[in-house]
Amino acid sequence: MSIEIENLIKRFGPTTAVNGVSLTIEDGEFFVLLGPSGCGKTTTLRMIAGLELPSEGRISIHGREVTWLEPRHRDIAMAFQDYGLYPHMSVAQNIGFPLKIRGVDRADQDRRVRETAEKMGISRLLERKPAQISGGERQRVSLARALVREPSVFLKDEPLSNLDAKLRAVMRTEIKKLVTNLGITTVYVTHDQIEAMAMADRIGIMNKGDMVQVGYPLEIYDRPANRFVAEFVGSPPMNLIEAECAADRRLTCPLTHLAGSVPETEKARFNGQLAPGAKVTIGIRPEHLVIDAEAGAEGDGATIELIEPLGQQTNVYLATEAGRLISVVDRIHSNVGDKVQLRAVPDQVRLIVG
Repeated sequence: MSIEIENLIKRFGPTTAVNGVSLTIEDGEFFVLLGPSGCGKTTTLRMIAGLELPSEGRISIHGREVTWLEPRHRDIAMAFQDYGLYPHMSVAQNIGFPLKIRGVDRADQDRRVRETAEKMGISRLLERKPAQISGGERQRVSLARALVREPSVFLKDEPLSNLDAKLRAVMRTEIKKLVTNLGITTVYVTHDQIEAMAMADRIGIMNKGDMVQVGYPLEIYDRPANRFVAEFVGSPPMNLIEAECAADRRLTCPLTHLAGSVPETEKARFNGQLAPGAKVTIGIRPEHLVIDAEAGAEGDGATIELIEPLGQQTNVYLATEAGRLISVVDRIHSNVGDKVQLRAVPDQVRLIVG
């Protein structure tokens, strides 16, 4: 394993920012810490880096405990949201600065700077100053400065949040490809769940200082561990319908057709928790909620409230007896105010218990 965290706790006075996080990140893995602002993900990253000391717990990198070591003794590199480039230095000097302060000889510095700049696609910019290049190019320089040291662990704290949407999409692809090819263990912090899904080998979702779920992107998307994850991951988020368990494990709610669509295999996952009267939540991803406008169609009744045509997909907001639901379709020929029937794609209905 590359990074091992055991029962990590960080307190700031009476506030607990990180609450007993334990985590193992494998060698060469691209691991994303995902969560809303204030959830503790950046504080966790800073403790891995040595910029914050934990109140309790233990951190190991490559089998060596580093809990109390200074950052310079951890063989890590870090890239921040703020590029942090020296404005009076050229791009080449910015990239090579970590090597210079470590006493690497000039010839080796120049070679490694050129090689790293070529990997990042910024060789043509080496003689320019940061003020003379774009935001995306500055981000590449910042990443190159971290990578030129050839660290064993690469930490990134929301490095793309200052970029526009189109450039973010390009850069996340380039970053994932680069660190994967280099085989560097990477811990990446973001609040953007689309970014996390696109880049991560695995994701750790944090909320209020707790690590609430760790898993592969599609595992988390398909089977969220709790209501918070179901609502946070996915755009639009998962449809959630409150239901109650009857004596025969049958689920009851105003939308009887959708309640009856919960697979028996899904119920079996929570067999011991489905006692009569137990409150549960039925979860259906918007793309798995089918709209049928045909007369006499089978399903649960709904009224179209709003249609959002986004080009590649269309979001349809529906008023039902169980509250507002969202369906994602390619195209729709119905109009606002139309009555439709809803049903679920077989085997794609989930249960959230507790």
